[in-house]
Amino acid sequence: MERLVERLEKAVERLETVCQGPGMCGDGPSPGVAQYVQAFDAILSGPVAEYINISKEVGGDVQKHAEMVHAGFVTERALLVTASQHQQPSENVFSTLLKPISEQIQVVQNLREKNRGSKQFNHLSAVSESIPALGWVAMSPKPAPYVKEMTDAAMFYTNRILKEYKDVDKKQVDWVKAYLRIWNELQAYIKEYHTTGLTWSKTGPVATEGAKAPSAPPTGAAPPPPGPPPPPAPAHLSSGADDPAARSALFAQINRGEGITAGLRHVSDDMKTHKNPALKNQGGPIRSGPKPFTSPKPACSVNPSQKTSPKQPALLELEGKKWRVENQENAANLVISDTELKQVAYVFKCTNSTLQIKGKINSITLDNCKKLGLVFDDVVGIVEIINSRDIKVQVMGKVPTISINKTDGCHVYLSKNSIDCEIVSAKSSEMNVLIPTDSGDFTEFPVPEQFKTVWNGQKLVTTVTEIAG
Repeated sequence: MERLVERLEKAVERLETVCQGPGMCGDGPSPGVAQYVQAFDAILSGPVAEYINISKEVGGDVQKHAEMVHAGFVTERALLVTASQHQQPSENVFSTLLKPISEQIQVVQNLREKNRGSKQFNHLSAVSESIPALGWVAMSPKPAPYVKEMTDAAMFYTNRILKEYKDVDKKQVDWVKAYLRIWNELQAYIKEYHTTGLTWSKTGPVATEGAKAPSAPPTGAAPPPPGPPPPPAPAHLSSGADDPAARSALFAQINRGEGITAGLRHVSDDMKTHKNPALKNQGGPIRSGPKPFTSPKPACSVNPSQKTSPKQPALLELEGKKWRVENQENAANLVISDTELKQVAYVFKCTNSTLQIKGKINSITLDNCKKLGLVFDDVVGIVEIINSRDIKVQVMGKVPTISINKTDGCHVYLSKNSIDCEIVSAKSSEMNVLIPTDSGDFTEFPVPEQFKTVWNGQKLVTTVTEIAG
């Protein structure tokens, strides 16, 4: 890891040296560089540079992460230069060109995975959840909304940072603003230059796997020579279509009205395949109609989190004031009993398991879990459920707030002492809250998922709506 950080620091120093030249990194127009590459350089020298500088002041893992993020943007700039000088390649070649960006996204996300006990975990998570936005180059026809979706994922963690440091450390607040500004300006950039997808050159050679572009424009270098002109259209396509005599003959035939069918031959029953199945068994090519339309897919998956990774060891241990429960599978009797008020529990990537937490604890977080059952006594802070599926939570004592984010399928069983609990949900579905009755049973109530928003003349008013039917 130290060697990787050292290499990234050298890359940053080289880029900063290049950016000192005239017309570099968005300081002014540069000959031979496409306009949208210059606009991307303005993002590098603007919000990205500001984010790096503030990250250096914050230090620690945040600084390391910022250097990796910067390397990702430099890698993406190289692809933009390639696209500005080449025509769009085949999907296989494009997948190869995207591979360096995908690998750099993986590097950024790995730092978070290897430092889950870091005090700057919220910073690392904000970056790791949003860095796949660099994959907008593979998205079509709407890359800008994809970047916004990744930005929204980061805001879950940036809001935590703001809540923790709002009146304590202004530097942390400035860090959040600088980081989010990168993605906001990238969205505006995409809408202006790449509205429906990455813009490729209309001239020049078709991009190949070996097509490489400098990560930063070299000082004083002459612009590359223009590529060869596109090949002429085939003769059978260009001739005839523009022939006035041919057009006149075509319209003359159309204007014949019903007489146009006079030359058609009658097809008897013995010549129809649906009435004479034997014709289907005869040789000859079978003509089929056009294939149905399918929506375009990204040229390749640029989200490295989908790749299979080696199985991690199961954990249930106390690390400082944090209980870590990770990578548990088919564990039916997990119990945390020796708890204190200042402790928190972080449950990560547990599948088909049951966890019981006894006593009073500060907070509980379930992250990326599937088919998990959680039973706890008392929580004085918040219970958070993130990126999970098929979760069941039962409150035996009291809890003030339960947050459900990006989760599909969540049942919350409340106790009589926790009826006044606040449940906050976002980007989730199939949520149900079960309220205890006097008979000891539970009554199930679904959490609304559909809303109606109208303008009342002064502001937007949102109300819960139900699907008719």
